[in-house]
Amino acid sequence: MQWDLPKTRDVVLIGGGHTHALVLRMWGMSPLPGARLTLINPEAEAAYSGMLPGHVAGHYTRDDLMIDLVRLARFAGARLILGRAEAIDRDAQLITVPGRAPIRYDIASLDIGITSDMPALPGFAGHAHPAKPLAPFAEAWQKHLDSADPREAVVIGGGVAGVELAMAMAHRLGPGRVTVVEAAGAALPDLADGTRETLLAEATRLGITLRTGAPVAEVSDSAVTLETGETLPSAFTVGAAGAKAQGWLASTELELTDGFVAVGPTLASTTDPAIFAVGDCAHLSHDPRPKAGVYAVRQAPVLFDNLQAALTGGKPRPYHPQKDYLKLISTGSKRAVADRSGLRVAGPWLWRWKDWIDRRFMDQFARLKPMAPPPLPERAALGAIEAAGQQPPCGGCAAKVGQDALAAALAGLGGPTREDVIAGPGDDAAVLKMGRARQVLSTDTLRAFTEDPWMLARIAAVHALGDVWAMGAAPQAALAQIVLPRLSPDLQTATLAEIMAAAREVFTGAGADIVGGHTATGAELSIGFTVTGLAKTAVIGQAGAKPGDALILTKPLGTGVILAAEMQMQAKGPWVAQALASMARPQGDAAALLAPKAHAMTDVTGFGLAGHLMGMLQASGVAARIDLAALPVLDGAEALMAKGIRSTLHAANAGLSARCTLPDTPCAALLFDPQTAGGLLAALPQSGAAALVGALTDQGFDAAIIGEIVAGTPKISAQ
Repeated sequence: MQWDLPKTRDVVLIGGGHTHALVLRMWGMSPLPGARLTLINPEAEAAYSGMLPGHVAGHYTRDDLMIDLVRLARFAGARLILGRAEAIDRDAQLITVPGRAPIRYDIASLDIGITSDMPALPGFAGHAHPAKPLAPFAEAWQKHLDSADPREAVVIGGGVAGVELAMAMAHRLGPGRVTVVEAAGAALPDLADGTRETLLAEATRLGITLRTGAPVAEVSDSAVTLETGETLPSAFTVGAAGAKAQGWLASTELELTDGFVAVGPTLASTTDPAIFAVGDCAHLSHDPRPKAGVYAVRQAPVLFDNLQAALTGGKPRPYHPQKDYLKLISTGSKRAVADRSGLRVAGPWLWRWKDWIDRRFMDQFARLKPMAPPPLPERAALGAIEAAGQQPPCGGCAAKVGQDALAAALAGLGGPTREDVIAGPGDDAAVLKMGRARQVLSTDTLRAFTEDPWMLARIAAVHALGDVWAMGAAPQAALAQIVLPRLSPDLQTATLAEIMAAAREVFTGAGADIVGGHTATGAELSIGFTVTGLAKTAVIGQAGAKPGDALILTKPLGTGVILAAEMQMQAKGPWVAQALASMARPQGDAAALLAPKAHAMTDVTGFGLAGHLMGMLQASGVAARIDLAALPVLDGAEALMAKGIRSTLHAANAGLSARCTLPDTPCAALLFDPQTAGGLLAALPQSGAAALVGALTDQGFDAAIIGEIVAGTPKISAQ
């Protein structure tokens, strides 16, 4: 028997730097039972510094450059919180991420890198781009290249980082377009004379202008002005003048050196043994070293061991940094210069060596595989193995029972028997007569598809409110139904606090109160809500759609296939981040715009667009024609469909295809994709439909007119 131990300790990694990325990989290969691992990072990807100059020069794609933190977190069994940490309350052991509930920790580690921002330089914030953090810089560089005429560029800072970036930019833009300005009297001061001379010769060969003893006074959108008054034309200005610590670290009251967290031999803070720091944001107080990626990489196994030692009461081990390291500096074209201990070598073979090292480093994240499911038993009851299917069951609304099975179960219930129950089984929600008003009653529960209880609760609340909004009612009250996995009492309290904070934000924003609920423990996390809403007049049902009506959809399709692919570690991190953001978006504002005009309305959830549209068509006695080219679709959804990835509910939803005339395309297959917290689908007059879509898009909804209602027996056609 293998024990499924309850989680009792929280370890939180703040920042997705190189050290933490490697620790996540190690954790996935050797997890610690009883520990809950969390990664906090602003983006779903982290850029690898070693390949940034090659990316700028055009030798690597953006995908080559990025470590996918969503895949890495899935491999490690960690929850990924997409946000930027801004404070640590060390007394309460809470981490602040704006926009969400505080995150508790027992042990925390910082790997948040550095910044090349220059806030004191006039105009820099609005018109220049810090070279670090890396991901925003790479995105800004690509936008510059995509502009109609990528013109002159200026790099502020003549150190190794600035000159290496300048050579990469010059290789891409052509000779005579890049200038490096350095406030000091000489560039590349930290290199041996031979290496320095070689790099300066390469810069000259690329047509780079080097200005030393030239402090910058101001940056504008088209120029850099020096303190001498001279103006250098610049359509793309880069800040690479030194490494600065993240400013919020000062509020932690940890010991800092020049703004960087002072750590001892075990990589723990010299102030607080519950907080570690690694990579460029750390200062090795026992053995200071320059900021370099090689130290971050070699800190990873020590940090991994010491985190687990701190969580188990074990003995930590010291980190001994090497005294010197090999510097491989690319020179724009596929050439590189090597420097170590004053020895200098140059040539194209060095770039090939550097390329091999960098690709090998990134390959260890690209080759991650999801954990294999346990083998099926040799003997089982008839049909059990077939019923298990070929993949683990999906979470979210894709975990619901198929439409045919549900309809068969509800068929025996019949219609309402009480006069004050107007609508019962089969509609979006029950409708109760309350004097002249109408009360809408609905319930929904989501099986976890993310390790983040705050995000799951937010999406579950939006999902549960979908039926209320679809019927044109005002949300009134909610009851929570929460099943927690096995956790220690402290983690139960913290997890429930996160869940209720997220739910309260959604329901309060919609005008509803949380009035109670029920909690239990079980095998896995699930969150649901029973909600009520009030309508002063008749509610909007699925019946009422008329031939000639336009069909408006307020959210893009694809959450089902993206979540299924994420479980299989085949979805790109940005696709997953976009899907989560779409699911977490409330639709009260959209409902307020649509309800006064809608003849019929529903929300698109587990049965997919086709299933929920068919419900409207059957209730209204009409047919529909869909314009597939007009469908709003999440990034990556069609590509994943084309690869054959499907949610576990997709096949049941596709049973409706006999009543559909569709082309055999990935986009058409998305009509059967189960949606979690999907969009509202409204049938309303063509006149004014375009204006409504405009109003919806102005409010940030990815809304579109996706087709029209036509006369005929209930059927869906699409082209």
